[in-house]
Amino acid sequence: MDDNNKDRSLLDRDRLSVDQYYEVEHFARENGVSPSQVSRLIKKNGNDRMTLTQAVRALRDRK
Repeated sequence: MDDNNKDRSLLDRDRLSVDQYYEVEHFARENGVSPSQVSRLIKKNGNDRMTLTQAVRALRDRK
């Protein structure tokens, strides 16, 4: 994902960049899970933020 905010499209905001650890860490903190759980969810579900948020909710409901 490009770090230049002017070059970002709206699609970039809908995706979580696996290569940028700070994004994974922020998403994990925001959703109350560990970064390693987020990485596993990305491998299973892809990097779409909406899908990942739903997967985190499902993960919490199982506990």
